[in-house]
Amino acid sequence: MDHSLRNDRYQRQISLKELGESGQRKLQQARVLVIGAGGLGCPALQYLVGAGVGTIGIADHDVISLNNLHRQVLYSTDDVGLAKALRASDILRKLNPEIHIIAYNERMSNENTLGILSDFDIIVDGTDNFSTRYMINDACIIMDKPLVYGAISRFEGQLAIFNCRKTKGISPVNYRDLFPQPPKDGEIQNCEEAGVLGVLPGIIGTMMANETIKLITGIGDPLINRLLTYNSLNNQMYELELQAKQETRSLIPADAAEFNHCNYDLLCSSELQFELDSVLFDRMLNDRNIDIIDIIDVREIGEMPLITEFEHTQIPLSQFRDKMSSIPSDTVVIFCQTGKRSSTAAKVLADQYGNSKKIYSLKGGIMNWKKLKHA
Repeated sequence: MDHSLRNDRYQRQISLKELGESGQRKLQQARVLVIGAGGLGCPALQYLVGAGVGTIGIADHDVISLNNLHRQVLYSTDDVGLAKALRASDILRKLNPEIHIIAYNERMSNENTLGILSDFDIIVDGTDNFSTRYMINDACIIMDKPLVYGAISRFEGQLAIFNCRKTKGISPVNYRDLFPQPPKDGEIQNCEEAGVLGVLPGIIGTMMANETIKLITGIGDPLINRLLTYNSLNNQMYELELQAKQETRSLIPADAAEFNHCNYDLLCSSELQFELDSVLFDRMLNDRNIDIIDIIDVREIGEMPLITEFEHTQIPLSQFRDKMSSIPSDTVVIFCQTGKRSSTAAKVLADQYGNSKKIYSLKGGIMNWKKLKHA
């Protein structure tokens, strides 16, 4: 038996017949990345470290603030101003010096996310902003990593396990199946604006650690393809069964190259329309759900080059306000020669329909896409 299994540290959970020495050995061999060392990440980290997960990554670029301490009880007043990832790793090494902890004191971005995730088996998302949440979801899909998700606001929290196949033949659910369209800045209040009961992230974060341990050891019934919601005011819980949606797949980058072209900050920005890169537009054209997308050419009649590669509707910008009501689809891609007129048309359409339509302006215009196709 391993030395770590012979000592007293894990005896109380090894004594569980469902887990035993084999389960403890699986924990020892597991590699888990916790993104966000804040309200959700702190309790998740404490219990994963205590349970003996062999390698734990901590990714966070933020520093500890005084207003964090009512819920992020891993830290103390003396820690205010210190980097969360570095301070958390120091504290947690004292809790369990037998495991390996890696701190990433950097902001997760297109440039580093795939590289960081590649070293871990399971990803735990304890972030508190939508742009990072969508980016992590897409990265986990590209790299085929299970994602343990949690979120909190005021008195209510939720958690689920995404991108994990429970049964053969049933597609794994991802975060976009639950929330296909990301909210824009200011649409949903964050914890700073709405407030949060301090114990709530402790409850949800601990449950996230529990789901992670179940995934690693194979015990129990993890929340795969299910969303659990908890209300701390009345202790009510309910679950929703989730199903994968084929139409959301076109929103997810197909590979690392496409992932690097995505602007997740812009995706969740307060602008009601955003630019679509030519690479992603080309993939959209080849998607099986292209029939549910309206592609609009806002150039004037007779402008060259003529577009014969895909079906589209021509509504010159000079007539756009009068005719935009004829655009039926909820997803609209607008293009012109260079991207300037399409951006104007997208703003007009967004002003009329708000978030009821997903509106794209083709970045660089049709000429940029033509260069891509003939490169």
